[in-house]
Amino acid sequence: MSHDKVSVAWGDEVTVRCVILPPFVLCLAAVLAASQATHPALVPAQPAAGHRILLDVVVTDKSGKPISGLQEQDFTILDDKTPAKITSFHASEPTEPSDPPVQAIILVDGVNASIQSVIFETQQLQKFLRQNNGQLPLPMSLAIFSDASQQMQPESTRDGNVLADGLGANQPGLRSLRRSAGFWGASERLQLSLQTLERITRYEEGRPGRKLLLWISPGWPLLSGPSIQLTNRDERMLFNSVVDFSRQLRDARVTLYSIDPLGTGDAGSFRAFYYQSFLKGVPNARKVDSGNLALQVLATQSGGMVLNSSNDLQKLLAAPLGDAKAFYTLSFDAPPADHPDEYHALQVKVDKPGLSARTRTGYYAQPYPTTVH
Repeated sequence: MSHDKVSVAWGDEVTVRCVILPPFVLCLAAVLAASQATHPALVPAQPAAGHRILLDVVVTDKSGKPISGLQEQDFTILDDKTPAKITSFHASEPTEPSDPPVQAIILVDGVNASIQSVIFETQQLQKFLRQNNGQLPLPMSLAIFSDASQQMQPESTRDGNVLADGLGANQPGLRSLRRSAGFWGASERLQLSLQTLERITRYEEGRPGRKLLLWISPGWPLLSGPSIQLTNRDERMLFNSVVDFSRQLRDARVTLYSIDPLGTGDAGSFRAFYYQSFLKGVPNARKVDSGNLALQVLATQSGGMVLNSSNDLQKLLAAPLGDAKAFYTLSFDAPPADHPDEYHALQVKVDKPGLSARTRTGYYAQPYPTTVH
């Protein structure tokens, strides 16, 4: 049995226990079971409360530039291909920013990246934070994810020099990590990564406004393939986790971005596109795979992006921050589900030629409650 302590800046500490028995899912299942034990069951409320779905939508032109100035009548929400009535609409533009302002969380992943990559990314990130005399375009905070600890700065700042200094002070910790190799090392990295994402989203659920989580990493191991056999119990627990992350990211208004400075030479590699096999929403436990919890998959489904076609980290970071300049917040009431965790595909269309909308790709609906007399 392995034990890992995970510490965060606000003084919380837990011990993760993972039984090393084949298949790897026993390891993942231990994490998911502990996670679900701390979560109350999803209890649907009245339509105006728990069934109201809030969407942050970025509209771009063919070049990827965010577009402002649109009106509510320009949008159509499709819930399982059926138009849904828009219940609220707000445009956040450079001249009329959101209140509270969008915040960005930049996470440096030292668990899943090589030591050389972490050193390169840290140097590039420091340059990014210090540009323009350290004046950041929006409030930002920094998270450093290593196998020894998770160091997170809960309070955001517009002073990039402060963040750059903090990143420099933590470089020795980043460079010293190296987990066990092979299959079990990969399962440990997956375990720590999912727990870290959960802890961040649960913390952000209590904070108002929209957040951009910029996860600098090649992504955690998918551990998918014909050699991985899931029992019915494993499938159910894995599906519950997929549902939970979907809800947590939406409730916390977190848009996730997978940023990996691979460079154009590696952009066509197997590592860069394999995740696309798991992008489709999971309707039930029989269809689930561990790849459905990949970083790139969760990022795409949250309305974010997978950015890996350049080794210029400063350029890659600029793309998601552009999403904060102009976006739209729409809501609608989800119809009652026939059964718990009923998957609904989402699409937002814009009635303007040459424009496309990016938002969450789906959600899990719940039945309306039964009144007890």
